[in-house]
Amino acid sequence: YAEFTAKNGKSKKVADLLSELARKVQSEEGNVIFEPFQEASDSRRFFVFEAYKDEQSFQAHLAMPYGSTFNEALSSLIEEPASVLTFLNPVPVD
Repeated sequence: YAEFTAKNGKSKKVADLLSELARKVQSEEGNVIFEPFQEASDSRRFFVFEAYKDEQSFQAHLAMPYGSTFNEALSSLIEEPASVLTFLNPVPVD
């Protein structure tokens, strides 16, 4: 997942960019889920949960040109230098 904090006064712009990106990513063949969230108690905080069918699908996602366009636009709107990424492994359910 990715998380980041919008600069003061930039939450709406970040939300708009995320909505546009989500529409594109959700149409990728290997995308399982791409859901952006805005924290209920702090509208400046954003969280994006995403998953891909396999590593090849994830790599194809990273190669999409709209990803770099989004990241370039986002960098001036958030407090962190870039999205903070956390990679997860599923917990087996018996």
